[in-house]
Amino acid sequence: MKTNANPAWFITGTDTEVGKTFVACALLHALRQTGLSAIGMKPVAAGLDAEGKNDDVEQLIAASSLLAPRDLINPYVFAAAVAPHIAAADEGRTIELARIVAAFEQLRTLADAVLVEGVGGFCVPLGADFDTADLAVALDLPIILVVGMRLGCISHALLTEQAITARGLTLAGWVANCIDPAMSRFDENLAALKERISAPLLGVVAHGTTPEQAAKTLNIAGNKVHSGG
Repeated sequence: MKTNANPAWFITGTDTEVGKTFVACALLHALRQTGLSAIGMKPVAAGLDAEGKNDDVEQLIAASSLLAPRDLINPYVFAAAVAPHIAAADEGRTIELARIVAAFEQLRTLADAVLVEGVGGFCVPLGADFDTADLAVALDLPIILVVGMRLGCISHALLTEQAITARGLTLAGWVANCIDPAMSRFDENLAALKERISAPLLGVVAHGTTPEQAAKTLNIAGNKVHSGG
């Protein structure tokens, strides 16, 4: 790793719809609250609204402390809200790692910290022979894992941690995101995860909070979590 580079992290999740974008936005606010400039990146996004915009990308832009060219923040966006390799094939396009890495390196020169949000879970295909795990390796960033707190999350979280470790990456920390307010035995599930995940718990995000509110419960700045550099 480049020890003189500004800190950056790769945000992944235990599955799709576990709140990666929400937590990434909260982390951006947490960094900004410490006085750092921070910018979010969504290398690959799928699904456009009536105005031709992707909601995840728009949320990250809104939570960032500075504006940057959209093609750096989001090098690839596809119309259909389906797995990105399928969406890319439908549009006759190819996702290229080199383009994403180059965009990330440019963003890193613009802000004190960068958060790169993946798509779906950790091993979502991006092409015929590579996936989001390969993207994380290419960026060479420590990982922050968003655990969607719901039935089944323990296995999903532990399997994802194993996959991260198997790729030679560092799990810098994890966030428990309360996506199911009616989850049975929440405290026991959280305790089981804390006992089994080797990385530190960066915070528990309550259901129904805003990213700004959630930021106050998260612990990312300074030396409190390993950062890519």
